Amino acid sequence: MFANWRNSLQEFLDWFLRKRAHIRFFFPKLFLLFVLINLVCYWWALLTTYPQHLASWKGDEYVLLGFPVAVLGAIFDAMSFYVTLAIVRRALASQSNVRFVSYLSVDVFIAVLATFWVLFAFVASGWVVSIVLDRPETLTYRTELYEGRFWKAILNPLAPDNICNIYFGMMMGASALLPTLYHFGVAIYSMFRWMAGRMLAIRAR
Repeated sequence: MFANWRNSLQEFLDWFLRKRAHIRFFFPKLFLLFVLINLVCYWWALLTTYPQHLASWKGDEYVLLGFPVAVLGAIFDAMSFYVTLAIVRRALASQSNVRFVSYLSVDVFIAVLATFWVLFAFVASGWVVSIVLDRPETLTYRTELYEGRFWKAILNPLAPDNICNIYFGMMMGASALLPTLYHFGVAIYSMFRWMAGRMLAIRAR
């Protein structure tokens, strides 16, 4: 199983390095891609949870909010992407399976950081948008607002409003979770390939 897992990651790394070598201005294009993904996630989350906000007196605020949130989200995604590549290189260079899994487990920590980065992105973006629209709010107010929502979601996750907020946060952190989801997907795929190989070997006896 671990051999299949390593081979799949090595194939991905080799493919990525080939692509990066042949694409001009790779990093700016990657960054713009992450901005677009974050914008799509923001609008999808907004339209599926709080579409009524767009028709409220703060509708312009919600429209503008998506852009700085998308840029800040893209900054985190781009950094975590290259961190993930470094982790994959170290994992593939490790000799033991325990160290291999340990390196890849760091992506779970990145996913946790993404949650707090999303909160920061909304606090900072909301503050900037309030200034642009001449409805100034303090950073302290924005921080307390999102801290309150965060703790409400932790303490009572099944409340309807909290379910919406959790879903919204998960959508906004989706792009940062892609490396972690990829690792899990490759691990599960490798496990099934290993099990299928074992079953074929048993039947061939």
